[in-house]
This record gives sequence, structure tokens and C-alpha cells, in this order.
Amino acid sequence: MDAEGTVVLGAEPAVSRPSLPASGQVRGWFHAWGPAWLVMMADVDAASILTGLDSGAAYRYDLIGLLLLLIVPLFFVQEAAGRIGAVTRRGLGELARERWSRATSLSFALPVAFADVASYVAEYAAIGIGLGIFGVPLVLSLPTAFLVHVGMVARGRYVRIERVLLILSGVFVVTVGSDLVMRGVVPGTPVAFSGNPSFLFLVAANAGAVIMPFMLFFQSSATARKVGSSVRSVRRETLVGAVASELLMVAFLMLGAGLPPGSDLFRTSGLSAALSTVGGWLLPYVFALGLVAAAFLALVVISLGSAWGVAEAIGLSGRRTFWVYTLESIPAVVVPLLFPQPLALVLDLMVLLVFLLIGPGLLVGLLVSDSRLMGPHASRGAWRFGYWASLGAVVACGIVAIL
Repeated sequence: MDAEGTVVLGAEPAVSRPSLPASGQVRGWFHAWGPAWLVMMADVDAASILTGLDSGAAYRYDLIGLLLLLIVPLFFVQEAAGRIGAVTRRGLGELARERWSRATSLSFALPVAFADVASYVAEYAAIGIGLGIFGVPLVLSLPTAFLVHVGMVARGRYVRIERVLLILSGVFVVTVGSDLVMRGVVPGTPVAFSGNPSFLFLVAANAGAVIMPFMLFFQSSATARKVGSSVRSVRRETLVGAVASELLMVAFLMLGAGLPPGSDLFRTSGLSAALSTVGGWLLPYVFALGLVAAAFLALVVISLGSAWGVAEAIGLSGRRTFWVYTLESIPAVVVPLLFPQPLALVLDLMVLLVFLLIGPGLLVGLLVSDSRLMGPHASRGAWRFGYWASLGAVVACGIVAIL
């Protein structure tokens, strides 16, 4: 808490939590809405969007069935992280520090924070590409994005940050729908399989990247800070978010189907030309607006999840969490200015993040099954099996992707 009493990036005081609105369950549902939805929207980040376009360009609709199947592991793993936050009102970093030690907690949080720099590079590069379609040069777009990114949390409580991100998610969803209307549907089958190594790589990459380590830290910590969140609201919102997330990935796959062979999707000119070919002159601009909204949303959510994980592991206050949030992003904003096409490299590096999911995944699995911590909400039976089977399947797919 700062000198004026504003909680900066910190948890809301438990004693001040008001009861849910008395106007009914519907209003209570929307009152608790936010963390699970935002983390699912952040999962459809710049790397995911371009992976979807690339998958569609290479194999049209063949991977749609796989993307829809990924709803299951995405729900089980993220629901567990959200349930922990709703029940304990604490984030993963704090819980690991209390149960084991600061060193153990840091061993989970720090590798994720360092690896998230690759994600930041991808988001900044995508913002540069998107704004480049509108004619904004990198030397202007990237520093501006950084300042807005930092300014959002400089004095804001989580609930205010969340409102802005929810608006951005709405812009993102609307633009994706508009993209599909302009693009139209092309002939294709939604379920197919090929032994081609490139096809197998895309299958494994889409599955292996469905859950990123930052998502576990963000959903647990954000849910803990969210007034009105409960186990029931977490499950409902996580299911809706998981379905929406994979439907958006399907939309990008459909958008990429039929793009001209050899299109350079990692440059502003190549992406704009490819989209214009299949959807007319307006499509690149609508797509660019959605890309910028998605990349900025992901940038904030990933940064918050990473900063919360590190700060909770060390035991830092809210104000110091802001500096972790800020310093993480500085190297990433410089890379797209100095090196051309960083997204081409980042897409390969993103697959490697699945190995970093193992540690936080084990942490969540142990915590959510602990009856001393979770009480009657501890995972048992089908919930426990669903979690471990889902985590194992995602990690296995990531391993296949790099073989």
C-alpha cells in the first residue's frame, strides 16, 4: 500500500470484501468475471495468432478438430489454478513460499519470468507489425506501447487494470469476427491427419503451446485479488474462456486458409499483401487492429503474471512488484528495434516454454490436491485425473514438437 492508501498490484484486503450484489446470480456472475477470461484471451497472443495463420495456410482446415479437442486440457489445468486463488486468496508464489521455502518458490517463478521475455518480444513485434499497417514506424510505435504498458499499472489497482483489458478483449473478439466475414469460408475438411513432419510439428506446437506457464501464475493471483470470485464462478468462467480461446484459434486458422504460398507473415508488407489478396483492402486494417489489441492485452497479462509470481515468491510489496513488472519488459522492447523479424525466432522458442510448464504444473497439482489447504474443494477422483492427464498430454505434445 502506498502513502495515499492505494493498493498497487497487490491483493485486496480480505476484511474489506463486500458481499456479492443482492440483485441475483446473473449480476453476481458478471461481478466476479475477469481473471479466467483474460488469461484465456492472453493465450491467443501474437505467437498463437501467427501459428494459427501458418497452420491454415499450410493445411487449410485440417487442424480444426485438434484445436477444439484442446478445450479439455486447457479447462482442467486453468480451472485448478483459478480454484486455488478463489479458495486461498493467495497466489502460487506466496503459497509455495509458505509451504516450502523462498528458494523453492523462486525456483518455480524465476525461470518463468526470464522465459517470458521471449513472449514480450513477440507481443512488441506484433504491435509494431500491426501499427505498421497503419503507417506508424517502429521507432514510434514500440516506445509508445512500452510507456502505455507501464503507465497502466503505475498507479492502478487490479480492478481498474482489468476493466481496460476487458475492453481490449472485446475489441479483439469483434475484429476476429469481422475478419472472418470479410475472408469468407473456403473448401476444406475440419479433421484430417498427415504423417508429413511439418504437419506433425504444427499439431505438436498447437497442443504444446495451449497452456503457458504465466497463465497459471496470473489466474491464481488475479482470482485471489478479485472480489466476488468463488469456485463456481471460476469453473464457469474458465469453461467459457477455454471454449472462446480455441474458437478464436479456429478463426485464425480459417483466416489463414488459402493465403498465397510463400507469404511473409512476419513483416508488415508481407502480412498486409497476403490478407489483401484473400479479403480485400480493408481486411489488413481490421486484422491489424485486432492484432494490436490482442498483443497489448497479452503483454500486460503476461507481465502481471510473471511479476506477481516473482514478488510473491520473494515477499515483495505491491509498489516493488511494479518495478519487477517494468524492468522485465525493457529488453523486449529493444529487440524488435535492433533485429529484423524477431517473431520468426520467437515462434520456435515458444515451443520450448512447455518444459517450463512442468514446474508450475507440478506446483498447482500438489496444491490443488492438498485437503489441508483446499478443504472440501481439494481435487479428488475425476478432477484429479483430469488435471494430471491434461498436464501430461500438453507436456508430451511439446516434447514431440522439438524432436
